Amino acid sequence: MSRKKPPRISKEDEALWRQVVAKATPLEKSQPLPRLQKNAAKLQKEPNPQPIQTFRVGEKQIPSHRAVPQPHPVAPTMDRRAFTRLKRGKLKPEGRIDLHGMTLAEAHPRLTGFVLTAHDRGKRLVLVITGKGRTGQDEGGPIPTHPGVLRRHVPDWLRSPPLGAVVLEITPAHIRHGGEGAYYVYLKRSR
Repeated sequence: MSRKKPPRISKEDEALWRQVVAKATPLEKSQPLPRLQKNAAKLQKEPNPQPIQTFRVGEKQIPSHRAVPQPHPVAPTMDRRAFTRLKRGKLKPEGRIDLHGMTLAEAHPRLTGFVLTAHDRGKRLVLVITGKGRTGQDEGGPIPTHPGVLRRHVPDWLRSPPLGAVVLEITPAHIRHGGEGAYYVYLKRSR
């Protein structure tokens, strides 16, 4: 396996870099930055307002005035056997919606209506196709562009009200059902 050669720098770029280096003044290692000195002094002055309390399995969590956002659960909230079959693409979706090419304003109400209707009809597994989004690189402008706007927003919409009350599990679809461009949405049982 051959190694790639590093790109060559043009003579103009090299001359510009030498000018920048000549004008730069190095920081002294013995002096910490002023901002770091302020923060260190502030941390030493502030006592810990509340000690961390121990937690034993089976106890309820005491509500805190500082709510720390919890990450989304890694372990499936549905039956592990069904979840394994779902991840392998063995379960067949009972409904599907394709949000390809829609704007956020168009996609959100359609997704909400679709999921709530599917839940009312007793469906358990639906497929939400978002598409992978643009695969091009960021053009390097002042505002970064992120590919796959729908792909990023759909899971948040499915976890927040009113859909969060009927959705049990959200997971990327198997390659046979769209792979990275789709999500399986496993719904709670309708009453």
